[in-house]
Amino acid sequence: MGDVPAADGADDVFGGGWMDAALTEVMRATGASIGLVYLRVPGDRVLGLALVSGVSREIAAPWVRVPADAPIPVADAMRDRRTVWLSGREEIAHRYPRLGIVLPYDFMLAAAPIADTTTMWGGVVLLWPVWHAPQLDERERATLDAYCHRSAELLRSAELLRSAAGQDPKPFPPEPRVVRAARTSEADPARALAAVDFTERLPVGCCAMDLDGRITFVNTAAAELVDAGAAALLGRRPWEVLLWLNDPAFEDRYRAAVVTRRPVSFTVLRRPGIRLLFVLYPDSTGISVHITRVAGPATTDEGADGEPSETAGAGAARAVADGSPSASPPQHVEPVGAAAVYHLMHLAATLAEAAGVHDVVELVADQIVPAFGPQGLVLMSADEGRLRIIGHRGYSQEFVDRYDGTPLTAEVADAQVLVSGVPVFFPTPEELFRAHPHAPRYEDRSAWAFLPLIASGRPVGSLILSYDRPRPFPGAERALLTSLAGLIAQALARARLYDAKHSLARSLQTSLLPHGLTPLPGIVVAARYLPAGHATEIGGDFYDLIHATRDTVIAVIGDVQGHDTNAAALMGQVRIAVHAHATAGASPGDILARTNRLLNDLDPDRFTSCLIVELDLAHHRLRLATAGHSPPLLCHPDGRTHLLEVPPGLLLGIDAEVEYATAEVPWEPGSVLALFTDGLVEAHGVDIGTATAELADRLARSRNEDLDVLAEGLIRHVKDPAHRTDDVALLLVRRQLPDP
Repeated sequence: MGDVPAADGADDVFGGGWMDAALTEVMRATGASIGLVYLRVPGDRVLGLALVSGVSREIAAPWVRVPADAPIPVADAMRDRRTVWLSGREEIAHRYPRLGIVLPYDFMLAAAPIADTTTMWGGVVLLWPVWHAPQLDERERATLDAYCHRSAELLRSAELLRSAAGQDPKPFPPEPRVVRAARTSEADPARALAAVDFTERLPVGCCAMDLDGRITFVNTAAAELVDAGAAALLGRRPWEVLLWLNDPAFEDRYRAAVVTRRPVSFTVLRRPGIRLLFVLYPDSTGISVHITRVAGPATTDEGADGEPSETAGAGAARAVADGSPSASPPQHVEPVGAAAVYHLMHLAATLAEAAGVHDVVELVADQIVPAFGPQGLVLMSADEGRLRIIGHRGYSQEFVDRYDGTPLTAEVADAQVLVSGVPVFFPTPEELFRAHPHAPRYEDRSAWAFLPLIASGRPVGSLILSYDRPRPFPGAERALLTSLAGLIAQALARARLYDAKHSLARSLQTSLLPHGLTPLPGIVVAARYLPAGHATEIGGDFYDLIHATRDTVIAVIGDVQGHDTNAAALMGQVRIAVHAHATAGASPGDILARTNRLLNDLDPDRFTSCLIVELDLAHHRLRLATAGHSPPLLCHPDGRTHLLEVPPGLLLGIDAEVEYATAEVPWEPGSVLALFTDGLVEAHGVDIGTATAELADRLARSRNEDLDVLAEGLIRHVKDPAHRTDDVALLLVRRQLPDP
């Protein structure tokens, strides 16, 4: 890869040209047509789109902000620290159905992580047309790897320089930067004039669009064919100006050309007897459009190479072209644009995967503002007769706090629409203030949509969207926004049920775990319990510390199979049994054997792993027995750390007659014993032996820390994983050094 300019001191990382240049260079070197760069948003579990090249910001809008654990290629690439390759539409639809819904076109995709040895900075996504080879070749992979490595180095350098200057070390751009592709030839005024003259002499229509779909040039023949003046067309999208093109099918053809970089064509009935053929030729800088008049009915909808086009909306395009009475919409109907339809589909798919209310709020706020065009959003829930603000974008916290807790009986639009169930739209400030003279106006907002959130006939909240310019809100847009509110209402209702169930389950599990570890002479203890990420159920992980005799303490850790209330109930029974046998003076092996017989009598139809460690303070030893549980780590005072060898034992609840052997090892003063469940070392795509070795290394390096600090440090790397599905329990015990 070519040289990339370095970040300039403490300047904003996104203000210089190095990121733009790096993305442009890797796209040129690999032949990619579209590039997207994502970075972690500081202080949030979200990936933000920082750079976009080769496609409009509007097409990329559904992915401007995405949860770090979202099922999309860049998140998976970052989680697994590897390149994700998708070889076409079928594989995309199979592995990432949400992506396939919003971009139902044929292209190839690679996503790679931008990371160094200590920090995952973000990821890059590159797209290629389908004529690319089925796999990345060795040179392309090396180029992509070099780009990711260099980008991570530059981000690290910029962070250090900004920190040294007392600035925010990890700034983030307020919106994605659009990186324009460089033209292959220098601008030449004489050549440009010659090109204009050339197109004017042609008997066919020619026009040019940028990647946003806006017309940048149109010749006289094209203006005459579409029956519109050049002045009305320039700077506008054709489907916004020409009513007979205002159909999602035609906008979809433009989207297909931009994403796939393949020529596409369609015919359209301008008026009875006049049919026009449009052929779109895309590249990295825009689209050239060829317009001709054709005779006869349009019976096909083909790509420019004569092959049937593989884009959505072809059937609608043919219907309009055929001129059937039901196909061509009346002049007063305002069809919803293809982009809005795809954004709505994407939001529906995203909300279907949301769990709690917090997830719904974040997804709605992150999706609606970039995808549907408002500058401000306020999401409210109905709670005990009042509206509570649960999310917002585009407003200051001070402003929204003033209106939190508005009574549902208040004579304000956001409350009234919830009571009436009817959405209200105010296209101008005058109309808003005529209806509500004392309504607040934030900065330059000039149009508003107040939407009730009704689920199963019950009010759950309201949604307020505001715009910085007057907006007519035609019927199609009102219907779209009303549908949007319905989706959000259903998602909020489901999320409330989830949160209620989740809270109840967690309360049950917490009540079954020790509320505190009683300080004991001669040892220091610390424990952590970390619930699984988005699991709705509860787990069976448990730990305990039992003062058995004056000189012995029993440390226990285990994991009941399953993630439900039955697992939690069985976990409680195991803890009670272990506690009873431990205080009766049984050895670790006997404790497990007796508990195992009890579980077999109960016939719980599930298994339990358990590790018992007797801490013998008088004889300076550890006595251990295991029932299929991971062995503990022992860190000696000199830093040597290793897994303790424990005779293997069968899981509890399988065979009532099993006996469990007890092992014995020395226990030096100053050493640290770590008992843990599998969730601490199990991760998708990571070898458990490697993860355990890394855990041992962290324990060795931090053995002299305060034990609570050490416990926090050991679980820090699993606190917010992308796809953690198991609970984590950790119990640390340090043998104190004798007083001097």
